[in-house]
Amino acid sequence: MHNRTPDYSHLCTFGYACFPLIPSSQQHKLQPTSDCCVFLGYSDIYKGYKCLNINTNKLIMSRHVKFDETNFPFSANQKTSPIQVSHTCPRLLIPSSAQYTSQKTTTTTAAPALSQVEPTTSETQNQSSETVIPTNTSNHTSPQHTFRHPMVTRTRTGSLRPISRLNLLHHQPTSDPPTDPTSYQEASKYQIWRSAMAAEFLALQKQGTWSLVPLPSNCSALGCRWTYRTKTHADGSIAQYKARLVAKGNHQEFGLDYSETFSPVAKLPTIRVLLVVAIHHNWPVQQLDVANAFLHDKLTETVYMRQPKGFEDSTNPDHVCLLHKAIYGLRQATRQWYNTFTSTLVSMGFVHSSADPSFLILHQQNIHIYLLIYVDDILITGNDNKAIHNTLTILGNKFAMKNLGEAHNFLGIKIDRYAQHFFLSQQNYALSIIKSANLSKCNKLSNPSCTKLPVDIQPDEHLSDPTTYRQITGSLQYLTLTRPDIAYSVNQLSQHMHQLEPQHVYLLKRLLRYLQGTSDFGIPISKSKLCLTSFSNADWAGDPVSRKSTSGYCSFLGDSLISWTVKKQSTVARSSTEAEYRALAALTADVIWLR
Repeated sequence: MHNRTPDYSHLCTFGYACFPLIPSSQQHKLQPTSDCCVFLGYSDIYKGYKCLNINTNKLIMSRHVKFDETNFPFSANQKTSPIQVSHTCPRLLIPSSAQYTSQKTTTTTAAPALSQVEPTTSETQNQSSETVIPTNTSNHTSPQHTFRHPMVTRTRTGSLRPISRLNLLHHQPTSDPPTDPTSYQEASKYQIWRSAMAAEFLALQKQGTWSLVPLPSNCSALGCRWTYRTKTHADGSIAQYKARLVAKGNHQEFGLDYSETFSPVAKLPTIRVLLVVAIHHNWPVQQLDVANAFLHDKLTETVYMRQPKGFEDSTNPDHVCLLHKAIYGLRQATRQWYNTFTSTLVSMGFVHSSADPSFLILHQQNIHIYLLIYVDDILITGNDNKAIHNTLTILGNKFAMKNLGEAHNFLGIKIDRYAQHFFLSQQNYALSIIKSANLSKCNKLSNPSCTKLPVDIQPDEHLSDPTTYRQITGSLQYLTLTRPDIAYSVNQLSQHMHQLEPQHVYLLKRLLRYLQGTSDFGIPISKSKLCLTSFSNADWAGDPVSRKSTSGYCSFLGDSLISWTVKKQSTVARSSTEAEYRALAALTADVIWLR
């Protein structure tokens, strides 16, 4: 018709293995960018390929797909059982305010039951973006039916068929999800996350976090979203499936619904000093956690927020939440929590450390108590167990606190206590970094870096992606909290985030191979004399391009390493002596702060 030969390059054989691109908005920064799927055909809704995820049985529509024409996951000799699809669409039970206030004995430890309700007319309009859509509107008495995946062809005249892209999404998995969900639509398919959201919603209702009101004409409401995280113990076992409702504070306006936002957190050297003092005096170190910490603070500004997905009030669907408490996500939430909690401690006799405002000290006669705050994670130690118990009782009466016992997993750092020392490590975190780089079965190396690069560097398609390189390097920066042996290597890798070349990828792989054999390494906090000793050093013009030098220093309290830094100097040193003095000046500032 148009005197032009059609382009058949996009056509592919049905059943091939394929790898659709997972959008960045739906994946964690450490997760892979694709997953193995089976090619089912072409979308009749919009331009794109239809791919079936063989792990989750989820149908994916994507325009960006790579095909493996040598692999047929569903070959002729494989017998797969049909997918059972439910006709009903489960929705979360939304307790009303009247129902909640009448149930005095409800606890947050047990998840409430979920029920199936019919969506109202107003809910149905937004059903496609918030919940799973049923594929058949007729009243069908059979609870399940068998679904197959035929090759999509042109629709026959007069025939009726359900939309295939909705049939797979309608499937409700009963097993645990492989990774943490990134959206409400994904999380609502799993019972564990539906229960977690219901428990969180009841906790918000219990705290009186908001009241439903009509939105004033001259005001705007913030959006909100659910976030999901699987909390683990120090040994990697699952501790809790946590769902949290977060306000979209990035839409707040300065001076209108927030003012000051700064909130201090404890510095890592302060944590190590606390452990050194505790092991020196043989004091117990207890770990505390505050449940829904930000909800203990009254909000002084007027802030409106939309109702959370899955929990819209059916009687007032157009109302918004007038916030009474500083919910997670608000810019001022952390500051208000810090001020509320520390003001309580000050009223009990604690004073702030002049070096670290998140480190509070109580000295009364022969009683010495030290308390450290990192947002809602707390460490406490001292020489009087009865005084510590009284302190925890007072705090527990005002805040919903949980005593986790002896400190064992603080900020993702595993704390093992022995008779004469602590041992800090991040083994599970190191292994997760190696796994995200697809190097779980790599060969081990005995050192993290090398002085001479090989001539023929083999390219790595996965790590050569700039986004993946930045994600892994950023994760390695957090790993240096207990691994000073890789601090210099991570410093070198971090300087090439925006100018990535094959040699940088090679050095990253080499560092990961070193971690494969040393994942259980860490730093000991030993019992010894409390004597501060420090060392510094610097190279000269170590960067061949900018000719800038690199400073390095470390400080020991007794035999325990408590502070270290590797950093490129900001200006060019004219001699090696000048470079050494600049490193010494940085060390001196750190020593003055430590003392």
